[in-house]
Amino acid sequence: MQLPNYDFMSDSTEDTSTRFTTFITPSLKRFDLAVTATNRFYGKKLVTDLQSGRTAIIGPDDLKEEGYLEHTFKLTEEEASELAQFLYFVVGTVNFTD
Repeated sequence: MQLPNYDFMSDSTEDTSTRFTTFITPSLKRFDLAVTATNRFYGKKLVTDLQSGRTAIIGPDDLKEEGYLEHTFKLTEEEASELAQFLYFVVGTVNFTD
């Protein structure tokens, strides 16, 4: 099938690894997440909140940015803090690859 007048900037397929996890934080907030590791995004992870459908590309630097998780996933400060605690273990350090 051809798409006339489309100017593709990128179109590729790659094998990825996705971790699906559900947990309840100490404040009783439930998270259903899909965390995808890929060779794209300079070592960062693609994190999807399956309840809200919100997705973000997250690395350790993003977790240190004030208000990032609150804004991205529409969370309270407490909920974002608890999510960040989990994500620090998941995203790890960013390793650049060619």
